[in-house]
Amino acid sequence: MPLRVLSVASEAVPFVKTGGLADVVGALPGAVAPHGVEITTLLPGYPSVLARLPRQRVVHEWDDLLGEPARLLAGMLGDAPLIVLDAPGLFDRPGTPYADAEGQDWGDNWRRFAALSRAAAEVACGAMLVRGKPRRFDVLHSHDWQAGLAPAYLRWAMSDSVPPMPSVMTIHNMAFQGWYGGDVFTSLGLRGEAWSIDGVEYHGGVSLLKAGLVAASAVTTVSPTYAREICAPEFGRGLEGVVAARGGAVTGILNGIDSAVWNPETDDALARQFNARSLERRTVNKRALEAEFGLDASADARGGGPLFIVISRLTWQKGMDVLLETLDHLVETGGRLAVLGSGDAGLEAGFQAAAARHPGRIAVRIGYDEDLSHRMQGGGDAILVPSRFEPCGLTQLYGLAYGCVPVVARTGGLADTVIDANPAALAAGVATGIQHGAVTRDNLAGALTTAATLYRQPEEWARMQKNGMACDFSWRVSGRAYAELYRSLIS
Repeated sequence: MPLRVLSVASEAVPFVKTGGLADVVGALPGAVAPHGVEITTLLPGYPSVLARLPRQRVVHEWDDLLGEPARLLAGMLGDAPLIVLDAPGLFDRPGTPYADAEGQDWGDNWRRFAALSRAAAEVACGAMLVRGKPRRFDVLHSHDWQAGLAPAYLRWAMSDSVPPMPSVMTIHNMAFQGWYGGDVFTSLGLRGEAWSIDGVEYHGGVSLLKAGLVAASAVTTVSPTYAREICAPEFGRGLEGVVAARGGAVTGILNGIDSAVWNPETDDALARQFNARSLERRTVNKRALEAEFGLDASADARGGGPLFIVISRLTWQKGMDVLLETLDHLVETGGRLAVLGSGDAGLEAGFQAAAARHPGRIAVRIGYDEDLSHRMQGGGDAILVPSRFEPCGLTQLYGLAYGCVPVVARTGGLADTVIDANPAALAAGVATGIQHGAVTRDNLAGALTTAATLYRQPEEWARMQKNGMACDFSWRVSGRAYAELYRSLIS
């Protein structure tokens, strides 16, 4: 019989996505299945999720789940089981999973995701019946602050008659901690002992992320470097002491990518499919991308620099403010830039102004388009990821797979996945991209200059592309690591 894991999160592809969390949660069941682990995923019943359930089979009901009637609906996430928490009073709303149509966070997000976490804890311990018998899971796996209370409910809310349940808390981004005023505690249904410095209390309020960090049996982050970084104030965002206190219970497991979806040999979004042995075919994709963005194709023929791409949230975390400061330098090196993203209004306006200042050299699409992101990876020469912090990052992994050379900050998962084109790595023929230090204008400008210099050395550039495409960043290794972690908790 496979080991049974209940994975609870606020989003998962293909049902709902606002960021990389959804990619990971959606891919995890398939990643661990070859290792004898069956993951059932629990998601909130947003309208977009319910719309994708072909039929709504009820497998459990609550008359009162933190003040709301709710039920569980069964479905499938690919080949793996899916259950959806259908609580219209909490999740049947317009806007994003976390905010209204104007971008304002829902004021009762604490209650919405506490209900999700409470449901997860009860289901993990056997509340759901399958063929008339309680289905108990072996491990509960929570993702980010939205599911952070689930381990806390296991520890401070279950009946003493319920056998202990091991749990895993995965931090996808420490910057988002789910903090709410202390007045919400009495509505959570946790025992009073949870209200302490060693419990869910944090600066006089409740931190849903901290709740998971202190209550879970094991804590993971999405890259080894980020696991070390969050023990320092710069990255721990006030919770570094909590993380450090967990000691050996904290590990970093690098995210993978879905190689069935992100494969340039089979990608139908591309104008021309290719592999590492047919890199010349990328030129077709590059010309198509230039045309789509209205970029000057003749600049490349005149010996210009790389066609850089950005696929990102346009935010301070992603270093987009510093990139804005270096755009004139990017153009001076002979480079061009295609941007796909959205975020801070000021940054969006700044990139649009740069495009107007450099027509044919810089072009911007505000928003997100999954197929376009594939076309950009398949046609761009280099992808820029100058993040101030990056727990793992996926776009640089997609770039490596597509021969789009990553230019990244030396932080988190970016540092773990990209081999810098320093003199030693170039001499050894192992470089896969370009790293730079602290996210400053001078450092980023230097990295852009390095990229332009290497691009004008076709053999060196092609070697970096092929090195990147040879890397295995599929879920094969990471899936095994998660499976081993689950088993270690029940042994």
